[in-house]
Amino acid sequence: MMKTMSCLFLKMNMQMGKVGEKYDIDFVVSTGDNFYDNGLISEHDNAFQESFTKIYTAKSLQKQWYSVLGNHDYRGDAEAQLSPVLREMDSRWLCLRSFIVDSELVEIFFVDTTPFVQEYFTEPKEHKYDWRGIGPQKPYVNNLLNDLELALGESTAKWKIVVGHHAIRSVGHHGDTQELVEKLLPILQANNIDFYINGHDHCLQHISDTESPIQLLTSGAGSKAWRGDIKQTNPRGLNFFYDGQGFMSVKFTQTDATIEFYDVFGNVLHRLTSSKQLHSST
Repeated sequence: MMKTMSCLFLKMNMQMGKVGEKYDIDFVVSTGDNFYDNGLISEHDNAFQESFTKIYTAKSLQKQWYSVLGNHDYRGDAEAQLSPVLREMDSRWLCLRSFIVDSELVEIFFVDTTPFVQEYFTEPKEHKYDWRGIGPQKPYVNNLLNDLELALGESTAKWKIVVGHHAIRSVGHHGDTQELVEKLLPILQANNIDFYINGHDHCLQHISDTESPIQLLTSGAGSKAWRGDIKQTNPRGLNFFYDGQGFMSVKFTQTDATIEFYDVFGNVLHRLTSSKQLHSST
């Protein structure tokens, strides 16, 4: 059984490389909007090389990357990012709609959150979303939730993390994602999830769920940060908010989790620690 695990969440090239080396990370997670502003145009889009392969060149970042799709990715050829052609070009890349990474010590459940959001279907404005592979919205979301609930219930991992692109709770530009508050959060609360990690809002933030031990963590500060807007001045459960660019690291052992938020200079802005008993009480 794996005794420790370290990974990075989201992007900040040089400093990510330094932190990745310091912790000898196992993998990297991207929380979506992988290719800004409108995803990829095809699996042969040069943006894949220019925005991924040629950017994350540090030795410590030559590990597996796990990525979910964001709403901006759905504005391009969403299926291109899922294509094995990209993995042939750069073996680090793995992007799927919803999937599970199980290290025994930690189990990470990646959730495709974009199809949850009703306005992308009913009020797309000038945008065109690539809904191929989704089918009707309601059955897709319901099936996803059913599969997630079953997988969470069967998980025996010491630590359980759910990763999606959209925030459940946020004081940033987009605010709460009401569809996730209503449909996803109750399932997480009922299944002893430790952390929900997302992107979408271009900031770093840590919010404690007021009805469960779940910690809600936003790592969406890889690009276009510094918006200067905040939804509420005194939101419930807010522990940390940073409007600038940065990224997160997460380290797990059998008994402890340490999450650190970094700015572009590699300074630790906020640290969260969580502990569990080594053995469950009988």
